[in-house]
Amino acid sequence: MSDTIIKISHLRKEYPNVTPLKDVNTEIRRGEVISIIGPSGTGKSTLLRCINLLEKPTGGEIYIDGVQINAPKADVPALRRKMGMVFQSFNLFNNMSVIENIMAAPMDILHKTKEEAYNKGMELLRMVGLADKENVLPNQLSGGQKQRVAIARTLAMDPDIVLFDEPTSALDPTMVGEVLSVIRSLAKQGLTMMIVTHEMKFARNVSTRVFYMDDGIIYEDGTPEQIFDNPQKERTRRFIHRLKVFEERIGSRDFDFVAAANRLDLFCEKHNLSAKAHNNIRLIFEEMLMQSLMVHNTDWTSMTFTAEYSEDMECADVSLHYSGSRFNPIEYCDEISRSIIENAAGEYRYDYTDGINDVFFKNIACK
Repeated sequence: MSDTIIKISHLRKEYPNVTPLKDVNTEIRRGEVISIIGPSGTGKSTLLRCINLLEKPTGGEIYIDGVQINAPKADVPALRRKMGMVFQSFNLFNNMSVIENIMAAPMDILHKTKEEAYNKGMELLRMVGLADKENVLPNQLSGGQKQRVAIARTLAMDPDIVLFDEPTSALDPTMVGEVLSVIRSLAKQGLTMMIVTHEMKFARNVSTRVFYMDDGIIYEDGTPEQIFDNPQKERTRRFIHRLKVFEERIGSRDFDFVAAANRLDLFCEKHNLSAKAHNNIRLIFEEMLMQSLMVHNTDWTSMTFTAEYSEDMECADVSLHYSGSRFNPIEYCDEISRSIIENAAGEYRYDYTDGINDVFFKNIACK
């Protein structure tokens, strides 16, 4: 038996006005726990819904245990029985008790006896800590309890693969931990799981691999350590570190400085930067551009000013990127400008490579 349980090749999903999945390619091995992270609207949930064919792919191929499940003559019900899915909205039957919710599918689809379904259901309820709720209706449960019942119901079908679509997004923050605890225990049992989640700490701790999705593809794929500690791609880095990014492209010495400075101010206000961070970024913008580069350097042809604010660290980094001959702007600042820069930034660095100047200001207004 192949170690690969899921193989996805050139998966595409189009809707009339949007294409959430453009070209998804991956292989998932048995027992892997995959956390899928990324900005909203980047196809994470659509990927899961295509894997179990709740959504019909527009193109590409999906294989489960070597069988193409989206082939025209595929036995979809048989293949779906290999997969369970836990939804963010629970999808429990409100007219049935907790144990009846769990027993229904095993009896109807797997043809288990009532006794077999009951015994398995109670075993699962004990596992998720809800054995005393067997005869309770779902509307008498908290959100966290409902989601734990939904997980037990999924496991009652003995799936090889479990798909979790943002299982904690509909929960009160006080209930998130109890659901994540159950999922964490399942990860230790060797189940193959794919989890769409916004819980970064959980994704880091429970996963064997992490997919960062953006622009309709798996933009970066790696171990939790690779993705969270050393992301290789810029969008991943910005997402992981919760960076808010301001970028101003300057194509002429006669650019509208007042309008550009106003856009920077609006960015700082929108993202609730502290007065200190806002002021220091603005000072670097003014001193580097107007007192150094625009006055002393006539050689550059294009320039980009970038400010990145980290919500986690409550501090910012600023960079300047421009072409031309070697020109370190700090060397051309007068004593007052240099003092302003040193007080604003915790660290300053200049690099010059192949006709490109890069200036970095780190740790601006760190808490």
